[in-house]
Amino acid sequence: MASEDVKAARDSAVEKIVNLAEEAKLAREEIKPTSHAVLSICKSLVAGGVAGGVSRTAVAPLERLKILLQVQNPHNIKYNGTIQGLKYIWRTEGFKGLFKGNGTNCARIVPNSAVKFFSYEQASKGILYLYQQQTGNEDAQLTPLLRLGAGACAGIIAMSATYPMDMVRGRLTVQTENSPYQYRGMFHALSTVLREEGPRALYKGWTPSVIGVIPYVGLNFAVYESLKDWLVKTKPFGLVDNSELGVVTRLACGAAAGTVGQTVAYPLDVIRRRMQMVGWSHAASIVTGDGRSKAPLEYTGMIDAFRKTVKYEGVRALYKGLVPNSVKVVPSISIAFVAYEQVKDLLGVEIRISE
Repeated sequence: MASEDVKAARDSAVEKIVNLAEEAKLAREEIKPTSHAVLSICKSLVAGGVAGGVSRTAVAPLERLKILLQVQNPHNIKYNGTIQGLKYIWRTEGFKGLFKGNGTNCARIVPNSAVKFFSYEQASKGILYLYQQQTGNEDAQLTPLLRLGAGACAGIIAMSATYPMDMVRGRLTVQTENSPYQYRGMFHALSTVLREEGPRALYKGWTPSVIGVIPYVGLNFAVYESLKDWLVKTKPFGLVDNSELGVVTRLACGAAAGTVGQTVAYPLDVIRRRMQMVGWSHAASIVTGDGRSKAPLEYTGMIDAFRKTVKYEGVRALYKGLVPNSVKVVPSISIAFVAYEQVKDLLGVEIRISE
């Protein structure tokens, strides 16, 4: 009996040890995905931020010229085309004038891009999971329409989070040496707008921005991802999988995506910029005009802005600045996508080494 009690106690102890070991193993397995999830999130945020900052800085002169063309007083034209406009900025403001507002743009675009890319990945995973559950096919992949939805969600979230910075960036960009009042920087502009126009002023033009996000960001992601999938499946250049897509191929995909998105959404971008200038009591001379030039029209909303723009300036006014924007958007979007994936790959290698 004594030996049987000892044996039973021993077996019980062994069983407890085995159970504890299994519980510890399960705990480690549960913690590991959480750790990887955090690393993945950080990697997406850093890659998105770097991609946005690098791409916008590369095309800053064209970005500024685009905004100047969009909002300049139609009765006092100073910028009349891409080449002439860039030359005029260089002659009147020098090299620094080409990059005016770029600091604020980078401060805005880094968190914007980080949130946008991260939101897209998370939205894609969530939509794919729901789609697989609905169809009952665990191997189902995102369709172009579902990618459009994920891209639009990501764009709206990112744009809304950083919109006040975009609003003051627009005003800082159109300031010249002849402007009657100078914002000294992003924070000074934010505080001045809050004090003189109220908090709602920081979201002027938000409605056309949200509407424009759907075709612009949505189509960017949808076209880019769809092109990559098509290249992988058809293997027109002997590609085997996504990892073998070269930089040139990714640039071409990004260029096509950017061209489609910006063309569809551009009129909404013009209206957004014009609405951001409304209520600016000491507006830059490029907006109000000089001498006997008429002051810019006031808009009561998005529809009113569309109506007055077309009525007094014609339909072509909705595409002012399209040429420099077209020149800008192709390298900008292409560099953003390629930089994002390259930084992610770089961070992924470093993470694996550190483990």
